Amino acid sequence: MSNINYDYIQNYINGLLPKNEGILEKLEKYAEENHIPIITADVASLLSILIKSANAKNILEIGTAIGYSSILMGNAMGQNFKITTLEKREDLAELARENIKKSGYEKNITVIAGDASEILESLNGIYDIIFVDAAKGQYMDFLKLSFDKLKVGGLFICDNVLFRGMVAERSLLIRRKITIVKRLKKFLSFISDHEALQTVVIPIGDGVSISIKQKEAIIND
Repeated sequence: MSNINYDYIQNYINGLLPKNEGILEKLEKYAEENHIPIITADVASLLSILIKSANAKNILEIGTAIGYSSILMGNAMGQNFKITTLEKREDLAELARENIKKSGYEKNITVIAGDASEILESLNGIYDIIFVDAAKGQYMDFLKLSFDKLKVGGLFICDNVLFRGMVAERSLLIRRKITIVKRLKKFLSFISDHEALQTVVIPIGDGVSISIKQKEAIIND
């Protein structure tokens, strides 16, 4: 059994999902061979459905890695879309740019290298969806810095919020991860309780939170 779900359930769900081809399949193999974390197949499918149902045309992504999720989201958005994606590591940002170019989305997806906390302060634009898959201990900071950039009715989506089950079950906790777990628990409590948000946490992948912005508000924990 995994920390988030029973293995037999996870394996069954994964067996129902269509396999990717082309650039996404190549990136899945690259990520596995080079131990680079990317979103799991079930989270990818959920993200694609949310994008299509929201008819999202302008997305902000925090945490690019090799560009896998950016390309996947682009596939779900159809034509005339824009994704701005932030990556702290310059080497990964450059690799992501190369992969995005191979996908044919270089005019639609902009990769910005640097610390997201600094970039968000000066970033302009209003987004339909904000997708966060970056430093888990900074999710609250990312929310504070980007909430005013999310449209009312828009979605704030975060991956890895259950962090190998440690957020929900103390017996799984690794001592060196205590700070991250405490911050994630604080973040999840905040987005679940705040009147400007309606939130659901889904136990797939490593845990996904989905919040809809119900009204404008000042976010301060």
